[in-house]
Amino acid sequence: MPSSSKTLTRDLRAIVGHRHVILSDAKMRPYATGYRYGKGSPSAVVRPGSLVQLWRTLQVCVEANAAVILQAANTGLTGGSTPDGDYDRPIVVINTMRITGIHLMEGGKQVVCLPGATLNTLERILRPLGREPHSVIGSSCIGASVLGGVCNNSGGALIKRGPSYTELALYARINEQGQLELVNHLGIDLGAGPETILERVEAGDFELRQGSTQGNRAASDQTYIDHVRQIDEPTPARFNADPSRLYEASGSAGKVALFAVRLDTFPIEQKTETYYIGTNAPEELTDLRRHILKHFPDVPVSGEYIHRDAFDIAHDYGKDTFLAIQFLGTDRLPALFALKAWIDRMASRTPLIPNFISDRLLQNLSKLFPEHLPPRLRKFRDQYAHHLILKVGSRSIEAARNHLSSVFPTATGDFFVCSKGEAHKAFLHRFAVAGAAVRYRAIHARDVEDIVALDIALRRNDRDWVEQLPDSIQRPIKHALYYGHFFCHVFHQDYIVEKGTDPIALEAQMLELLDKRGAEYPAEHNVGHHYKAKPALATHYHRLDPCNAFNPGIGHTSKCAFWK
Repeated sequence: MPSSSKTLTRDLRAIVGHRHVILSDAKMRPYATGYRYGKGSPSAVVRPGSLVQLWRTLQVCVEANAAVILQAANTGLTGGSTPDGDYDRPIVVINTMRITGIHLMEGGKQVVCLPGATLNTLERILRPLGREPHSVIGSSCIGASVLGGVCNNSGGALIKRGPSYTELALYARINEQGQLELVNHLGIDLGAGPETILERVEAGDFELRQGSTQGNRAASDQTYIDHVRQIDEPTPARFNADPSRLYEASGSAGKVALFAVRLDTFPIEQKTETYYIGTNAPEELTDLRRHILKHFPDVPVSGEYIHRDAFDIAHDYGKDTFLAIQFLGTDRLPALFALKAWIDRMASRTPLIPNFISDRLLQNLSKLFPEHLPPRLRKFRDQYAHHLILKVGSRSIEAARNHLSSVFPTATGDFFVCSKGEAHKAFLHRFAVAGAAVRYRAIHARDVEDIVALDIALRRNDRDWVEQLPDSIQRPIKHALYYGHFFCHVFHQDYIVEKGTDPIALEAQMLELLDKRGAEYPAEHNVGHHYKAKPALATHYHRLDPCNAFNPGIGHTSKCAFWK
């Protein structure tokens, strides 16, 4: 080990302790490998236990000329929080999940969240107050962090919320002179000096202090409801590179070191009704979306689309996820995913144990349980190819019942009002789709090369939302899974491709088709190391990080110091 590396390791251990500086390849693997995509070889993984430790870790890395990748739960799908390939400097991954903390403001109308705060924990804290965070059920179930959502402008299933966004943040950046500086834009007086500020925000020592003002800075995307209603606009409603939603930490993708964010929370809809809609004529869903967004008193709570093929894969390969949430609740799911990852790590060290052992065990175990989906959902699966789960709040229940009853039944479609149990299971089934594709790949590894996973945003005025692939692209695809957030026109498209297929070449052909359709991508998972950052996003990265010291190479940008 070079003397410079030994010095860096010694200094890091002096800050966080010996056991929280990880150097072995085997132990670093969970932090250096993405959930679906991306892997690399960092020089070290550091796990600070406080904001001050994080600040001092950054100082040491800057002094050692080491580039830094800030990482929270590492649940992203495009490799945005892991190294990728070779770099011109040592790479240190700083995992922030030990720095938990959520502080309520104004009785929970706003929160200040620290780097290790998860959506799941935030949802649990807010629930007794009758409020909820930007996102519920989805990425929150597998432990995704609140700050990760802000960094990626992540979307979600709740139509009114738009992308995760704030203009109120506390972060560190490296300026043009190569100096580390702390920027306090939380709108909260926390005193002077970086370590004083960090100690106070971590302790929540600000509720009674003067200067807790918001000014004209927003703590959520307050324009999205009007934006998504503009159904005749020839641009998407939301996507990661939207210049109007790139602001300091929001959309930063790790190009600053984020210590805390201040966010709005939202009242839980006390009275809702859910409708399950099926059709073989996609234009019926098109007309429904346009009418609801244009004429209903209120935007729906959510509207989740699922194609029959995705329904089937989720039914067979997402059953254990469904059952885990059904019987254990979302609160226990992060721990279950962590246990699953631990089993796979242990198994990878034993040559006699097959790959994906946890997936195989869970898949076989799920077959022992009886049918988990309600009869009416399964009946609609047999009758219709396109499914929409529509949930509305009290202001739109009468309008929804009247309009759906005036439209359906038709020769090609119908609907029913869900019971509480049917609604719960319908949304659980929709959530299970994303993981089901990964499970299918694991179980059928001999026949499957990989998954080409796209998340795309179609234009708001696009009526032809059903994808039609040419035979040359369709041929190697075993299964195409279409599902997504229908009213935002954001779709997840997972293609399970046959063994021997070049998934990168296939994806390039698909992206050409999307460009011709005027779509934007990625819509909510951000570029990571998978996509090329478009000009507005790349410019945002340059402004935040002029020395290219944080997360170098993100969005296929330069990995070299000073963007050389």
